[in-house]
Amino acid sequence: MSPTRTVTPYAGLNGRRYLVTGATSGIGQAVALALREQHAEVVALGRNPEALTALEAAGCTTCALELTDTEALEQAIFDHGPFDGLVNSAGITHVEPALTLPADAIDQVFHTNARAAAMAARGVARGMIEANKGGSIVNVSSQASLVGLDDHLAYSASKAAMDAITRSLCLEWGAHNIRVNSVNPTVTLTPMAQKVWSAPEKRDPMLAAIPLNRFAELADVVEPILFLLSDGAGMISGVCLPIDGGYTAR
Repeated sequence: MSPTRTVTPYAGLNGRRYLVTGATSGIGQAVALALREQHAEVVALGRNPEALTALEAAGCTTCALELTDTEALEQAIFDHGPFDGLVNSAGITHVEPALTLPADAIDQVFHTNARAAAMAARGVARGMIEANKGGSIVNVSSQASLVGLDDHLAYSASKAAMDAITRSLCLEWGAHNIRVNSVNPTVTLTPMAQKVWSAPEKRDPMLAAIPLNRFAELADVVEPILFLLSDGAGMISGVCLPIDGGYTAR
């Protein structure tokens, strides 16, 4: 459940309070644990009871909820806030050719990846503004928002919407000293991704398109997120940062 290497200490995280969505797996889980290593307070949202229990053992406060339930999400933010930062890591995908993609699949992906992220950001920002404290929001987007990928219409469009949310909120909330950024990773080797991308016929063409010729490890994504949350990124806002080994440079 930990990042694949020890993360660097980042200025200003110690003692601050962060909300992490999608914290029971993958990038969100790794971010929650890395923030605890930085001695930050973490409220972890997710749906997997066993993973939430493990996060509690690591010192996180946990909350089980369905992120698309806006009322429950707003209540959780109110109950556990105010926060110094938010990492919107929850996300789902639906891979299918556009000619057969069901409308309800598009709705489900957008509700989690874009709408829920916007509502989480709204709730956290309200608390920041009321407390007059500012803060940092990081949205976990994807390289799929920056380039076209076969069979990824719903996912790519939802992540492009997340990047648009990032830019809009950067403009609206900058006056309140709230910074909003996205990170846009390539394939990241979570346990699920390792299974999905293990087949050579799928893995090899993607690796050939990445100039660094490797997929991202969890720590490759976690460390930029921690940096964007930290005081060291105090003048960075509105950025959609590819973490893709050069994939989108082509």
